[in-house]
Amino acid sequence: MATSDSRLSTSDLKRCSWAGTDPLYMEYHDKEWGKEVHDDKTLFEFLILESAQAGLSWITILRRREGYRKAFAGFDVKKVAAFTDEDVEHLMQDTGIIRNRLKILAAISNARLFIKIQEEFGSFDKYLYGFMPDGMSLINHPERNIPASTPISDAISKDMKKRGFKFFGTTICYAHMQATGMVNDHLASCDFR
Repeated sequence: MATSDSRLSTSDLKRCSWAGTDPLYMEYHDKEWGKEVHDDKTLFEFLILESAQAGLSWITILRRREGYRKAFAGFDVKKVAAFTDEDVEHLMQDTGIIRNRLKILAAISNARLFIKIQEEFGSFDKYLYGFMPDGMSLINHPERNIPASTPISDAISKDMKKRGFKFFGTTICYAHMQATGMVNDHLASCDFR
């Protein structure tokens, strides 16, 4: 974790190299990435955001995060699951999000499937952590290379695909796991680990 020495500012601390120098990216790295989340609303938020990222850079999505929050009803899964064809057409005109019809339709369909998982497992969190060894998050702290996927992300994305989820392959799944702290991949040299 970041040092408690109040004389050091966050600009003096070492970060994972991917955080770069963009203030939004750095804030996301410092305050969110790798921090464990068990709240289904946040897990749904990252399901929407990570799925939207497919084929794009994460910073592109981070810059539109508030647009997604507004467009997707504050990430209220029940409201998103109830979106209609009219809502889809409205979203296709929304410059605050990535206007990709397939991704928008997937977000709505994924919301409906998310609710089914909640009903089956009690929460989406319980479902996800059912794939984790001993139901616990993993702390990796690699020296250099952070993987793009793992056998666990392979298993989760395979199961989710079988359930009908779209835009959630193993790489997107692993990014979701990192974003929500199922895995903590801050580099060993990172002061925010």
